[in-house]
Amino acid sequence: MKGQVTLENERVRLSPLTMDNYKVLIPIASQENLVQYSPSDIATPNSLKNYVTIALQQLVAGTSIPFIIYDKKQGVYAGCTRYMNMNYKNKVLHIGSTWIGREFQGTGLNTEMKKLMLDYAFTTLDFEKVEFRVDERNTASRKAVEKLGCVLEGILRKDVYLLDGFKRNTCCYGLLRTEWIKKNQ
Repeated sequence: MKGQVTLENERVRLSPLTMDNYKVLIPIASQENLVQYSPSDIATPNSLKNYVTIALQQLVAGTSIPFIIYDKKQGVYAGCTRYMNMNYKNKVLHIGSTWIGREFQGTGLNTEMKKLMLDYAFTTLDFEKVEFRVDERNTASRKAVEKLGCVLEGILRKDVYLLDGFKRNTCCYGLLRTEWIKKNQ
């Protein structure tokens, strides 16, 4: 399928998410409150299947590239992530819809995965800006994107309804290609 690619380093492999491989994520996706700051419903096998179906529709439309995450250090699948809201005309995309099991959080996996995605977005896909959208209350995710060099560009107030009915404030972070290159020289 167009747009599918595998990104890999010593720590992590990001492979195309498919209807054939997503089922290995059911035990992770069903962890309680795993995506408490996200509007995505992945907690049951049916809701996860629907989530993947939507991601693959976006892939076909050319607005998303979804990945399944494999932690090479632990030798197991860890979750999902994707390029999304891909605007080729303005050379801006988002990295989001990222979730990994609790046993992978704080292990450096997310950082390694984001570095791969940022490098590929800026060098191969030729995007000029990458954005991240994060729930204002999600301090761990906010610190993680700030550590990558992202700048808080603003907060969208009462922006997105979550599964529990709460309407979150969304922090908009951005990283320019020039900033990424300068930081990684």
